[in-house]
Amino acid sequence: MKLQNDLILRAAKGEDIERYPVWLMRQAGRILPEYRAVRESVNGFKELVENPALAAEVTIQPVDILDVDAAIIFSDILVIPEAMNIPYQMIEKRGPWFEHTIRSEEEAKRLEFDFDIEDRLGYVLEAIRLTVKQLNGRVPLIGFAGAPWTILCYMVEGHGSKTFSEAKKLLYTNPTLAHLLLQHVTDVTIAYLKAQVKAGASMIQVFDSWAGILGTEQYATFSLPYLSQIASAIEDVPVTLFSKGAITSIPALAKLDCNTIGLDWNMDIPVMRSLVGDSKTLQGNLDPCALYGSHQSIEAETIKMLDSFNNNKRHIVNLGHGVYPDVDPEKVKTFIKTVKSYETK
Repeated sequence: MKLQNDLILRAAKGEDIERYPVWLMRQAGRILPEYRAVRESVNGFKELVENPALAAEVTIQPVDILDVDAAIIFSDILVIPEAMNIPYQMIEKRGPWFEHTIRSEEEAKRLEFDFDIEDRLGYVLEAIRLTVKQLNGRVPLIGFAGAPWTILCYMVEGHGSKTFSEAKKLLYTNPTLAHLLLQHVTDVTIAYLKAQVKAGASMIQVFDSWAGILGTEQYATFSLPYLSQIASAIEDVPVTLFSKGAITSIPALAKLDCNTIGLDWNMDIPVMRSLVGDSKTLQGNLDPCALYGSHQSIEAETIKMLDSFNNNKRHIVNLGHGVYPDVDPEKVKTFIKTVKSYETK
């Protein structure tokens, strides 16, 4: 299907663009009253994720309402451990919780990784197919997965954490098991992302949300090799790697076979550009909290960020993390309109 708006794909590939493309992480979600209405029609977050028709509906909402340049499929990174026989619950106001954790070789026997992706994760693939059909070429659809290190954090810890000390402990006490788990997650993730592309995703993003809790050496050992496998395996569409907080690992990430490096709001764009060079696209990175400001201040902060690109067209505009749920959608629209009206030279 020919896309009417392929700006984000051209920016990712380093092709010429007439303006910077813009979308937001977590755009399909809690900032929109329309999303909350759909969410209230089901019993929980997971039921929404597992309902292809409703997942497609909320995926498309920000395209209709916010006028972003890409949709991102409404799903969750934790569908991977669930498919591997480590189910989770999403507890309101607390986040994910796993009844079973994997901290030993014996517990690792619970894992299943040789299975049909369509059988275990077909609801996500069907949501992608429905979304692509309903978008009808208006904008590309982004598929995604969690990075193996981030998935390991939840599988070992069993819940969200500020430190993920149990997961980090495993790296020191049983690195062999850690690498085994990371490889299993990597293999499943590659199959899953390839299935997303086959279903119609035009771009892939890998979220390493907990990259920043590892030191540079640990990240090079326990994350980069697995991200490298994933990036190299996805050949047909652009790939974005977003390693939140991994500032010292940006030069190493830039050497991987990806198109785009996502930046969080703590990363200075000119500095990151000097580290990455011109062979990769950068994505980001307005502070999500900037959207709490006035419309005038949002416009000013956005223009300041855009000016920092120094007219380099290898850039996709986004926030430095997901949009927060209590942000006024009208403030988001100001951000998007400012990007779209900015003139590149």
